[in-house]
Amino acid sequence: MTEPNRHLVIQLLGPLAVSVDGTSVQLRPRRLRTLAVVLAMSAGRSVSVDQLAYALWDGELPEDVRSSVQNHVWRLRNLLGAEVIGTSSAGYQLRMDADDVDALRFSRLLDAALETSNEAAERELLTAALGLWRGNPFEDVPSEWLEQFEAPRLVERYLTAVERSADLRQAENSGRSDVVPQLRQLAARHPLRESLWRRLLVALDKDGRPAEALDLYETIRTRIAEELGVDPGQELQEVYADLLARTTQDFAHGAVSASFPVLPRQLPADIDGFAGREAALSALDGLLGDADDPDGRPVVITAIGGTAGVGKTSLAVHWAHRVAHRFPDGHLYVNLRGYDQSGQVATATEAVRGFLDALHMPTSQIPATLDAQVGLYRSLLAGKRILVVLDNARDSEQVRPLLPGAPGCLAVVTSRDPLISLLAAEGAHPIALDLLSADDSRLLLARRLGVERVAAEPRAVDDIIVACARLPLALAILAARASTQSTFPLTQLAAELNSSRGPLDALSGGDAVTNVRSVFSWSYRTLSPEAARLFRLLGLNPGSEFAAPAAASVAGIPLSQIGLALAELTRARMVTEHAYGRYGLHDLLRAYATELAHDIDTSKERHAATRRILDHYLQTAYVACLLISPHRETRISPELPASGARPQEVADYAEAMTWFTFEHSALVATVEHAAATGFETHAWQLAWALAPYLDRRGHWNDQVTTAQTALQAAVRLNSVAGQAHAHRGLGNAYYRLGPIEMAKTHLERAIDLFQALDDITGQASAHHGLAGAYARSGEYRLALRQVRRAHELFRIADDRAGQGRTLNSIGWYEALCGNYQEALSSCKQALSLMQEVGDRHVEAATWDSLGYTNLQLNESQEAILCYRQSLALMREVNDPYYEATVLDHLADAHRANGDIDHARSVWQRSLVILDQLHHPDADSVRTKLELLHASGYRLT
Repeated sequence: MTEPNRHLVIQLLGPLAVSVDGTSVQLRPRRLRTLAVVLAMSAGRSVSVDQLAYALWDGELPEDVRSSVQNHVWRLRNLLGAEVIGTSSAGYQLRMDADDVDALRFSRLLDAALETSNEAAERELLTAALGLWRGNPFEDVPSEWLEQFEAPRLVERYLTAVERSADLRQAENSGRSDVVPQLRQLAARHPLRESLWRRLLVALDKDGRPAEALDLYETIRTRIAEELGVDPGQELQEVYADLLARTTQDFAHGAVSASFPVLPRQLPADIDGFAGREAALSALDGLLGDADDPDGRPVVITAIGGTAGVGKTSLAVHWAHRVAHRFPDGHLYVNLRGYDQSGQVATATEAVRGFLDALHMPTSQIPATLDAQVGLYRSLLAGKRILVVLDNARDSEQVRPLLPGAPGCLAVVTSRDPLISLLAAEGAHPIALDLLSADDSRLLLARRLGVERVAAEPRAVDDIIVACARLPLALAILAARASTQSTFPLTQLAAELNSSRGPLDALSGGDAVTNVRSVFSWSYRTLSPEAARLFRLLGLNPGSEFAAPAAASVAGIPLSQIGLALAELTRARMVTEHAYGRYGLHDLLRAYATELAHDIDTSKERHAATRRILDHYLQTAYVACLLISPHRETRISPELPASGARPQEVADYAEAMTWFTFEHSALVATVEHAAATGFETHAWQLAWALAPYLDRRGHWNDQVTTAQTALQAAVRLNSVAGQAHAHRGLGNAYYRLGPIEMAKTHLERAIDLFQALDDITGQASAHHGLAGAYARSGEYRLALRQVRRAHELFRIADDRAGQGRTLNSIGWYEALCGNYQEALSSCKQALSLMQEVGDRHVEAATWDSLGYTNLQLNESQEAILCYRQSLALMREVNDPYYEATVLDHLADAHRANGDIDHARSVWQRSLVILDQLHHPDADSVRTKLELLHASGYRLT
């Protein structure tokens, strides 16, 4: 076989990883990943089309199997290189060295280990093979075929290899065993594989931990009885009998003695109905390997952090119960009351004394000073395997004296404080808890209310999850209330949560610990006056996320001073920094902040704060709008911002689009908020400023929503200008979305209102928009009439940019009418005007129009030159959406010129951009590519 030009490496023993010539290749579509895996498992050998189809579609085959498989192979070739995948009468073959597929190399190494009679060589081969594993085979490639046929075979070989490797290492080491962590982890994953448990018991015994091995046997025996209804096998029973006999004999001779009269077992009860947190539990499990090596790493510390009510204690206690058997010498627990109803934070002296009592230290032997007590506490834990849970810590200083000092112990700390000092000085492992996912929220409710009740009212459950902000405490309280009212429909509870009073009244379980408002208050009262005021006023911010300038605006303080207050709120978990410089607070915290603002701040202060935050968004959006649409046909004149408002600085097109993208949801909410709070002018002007961004990103439903809100606000305000601009915006949105008659109606109304205002450019803009609506419905002659009227009005207003835009549109509609020479003439005039006024966007659009016109005249080469001119200008002004649009048109020209390869390549570049923008136009380009493939233009 000829060596391929590219070096392909595929890793399957864990998450799929593919690289070509050392560069990582991302395979995102599910079936492409499956195709790559199936071909890789037979590297160098042909795989039939039928076998590939079965693996790709899990038995539910498409109508045209061969074409469907060919299509996926073509897409994979585009990513990996055409020469990498060969075609033969037998099927498709991945041209690569089998050793560059880790699963195949793994099998080869194991085969070699089986064949050798040299134990040293066998150990080396087994180590090399096992070192290839990074997780479960094909773990992120969903395929029934792989799961049923390939993965079990690989896993069985892996487990057999681990067991043989453990046997060889046990035989080699006469002292301590070094295989306990790995065997324990695998036995937990494969709880019914007795051969693993047998080796683990032997390893624990060899490690000097026979008592732990005996306890573990009882756990295994119970599980096997519950799962299979039988006793453990003979080999496992024999290991247990041997352990029991020797331990009894040692105890009789005084070799074993109890460490404490009664082992401390202080953990609170496990959480009934615990749900989710799989990633956090997995991270905690990963720390056990370090704790299993008492002569290795120091004491292991993990810090679980998150906002109030997010489930830090629940996670810590649930996980502690899961692993309690791993700490045979005891479990210590203390609530440090860092954030508590009483406000009385537990002292280190109080906590250490409680631990000494639990460890049965006689009062007469407890020293007087804290340092001496800490030293005694750590001495008692030395050489032991004890789990210490330090719950609800205030800060690192409170925790530090309570940490064990010797390896073998593990400390779990929970706190609303990020405990940065503990992470830095003691090397604690952070685990940050966020709100539950929607699926885990639903699982929590199902476990507490029953699957049937949750399944019976899916819409009400969704409403409850949203109203509870996916906060575990809120969901648990609501579930508790629902469980005591089993005949009440969940829709009734959902309605109560969404009532005008807000959700917090409904989220009380009868005491402070199960009252969301009270739990939030314990964090709030730790804040400085400045941070507390900022938190309250953030409840008036319409968006759930914000940047520092927005926070400075709502508080009315300089930007240079806002950082300290935000840092304090972040430490107290009253706000979350989701990304650098981007902050947020979930809906329940927002509701709490709003309540406090109404309770503490005067109506005058709240009104001023609302004005400042609305000015922040309006002023920033106005500047950003003119950066992305500098020659916009209509203009507004916002009032000067209120004192204390801090508009965000945006310098160019890219920064403007980035700001709009980050603030998209906040801006849409702000339009509604402004209209609802008596700031109608802000509402319609902000909708105007937001429109170009929404249009370019294809968010036309949001454009309809904001323009409708703007129109209602302008009507209440009796603002003719506001109504005119809102109708113009609705016309544009319905032009994109349909129905097209709605677009015409709004644009005609905008014309009337602009005429009443004697606003000539406004009239011109509305006529221009109406021309587009007529063109969309195929009425090109009426479109020409409207755009010529717009051109005349722009000429009267001496708006040369407007004249240039309408000349381009005249040329475009002439071309659609088949008047190609007239189209060329108008577009060339437009081009001259646009170059004169410096409107690079419309200059690019005009080159695009010229490209289309030349294409209709069968001048495909000239069309390609025009499209390339347009493309260069679009890249110069950094407008990715219109760049993708021009690429689409350029591909049309390449195809018309018979250059299918270039057409395909250009369409793919367009599709990449549109997919990155999540723009609906991506579907149109994707369809063109699919039609190209279906027409027979495919790689074979």
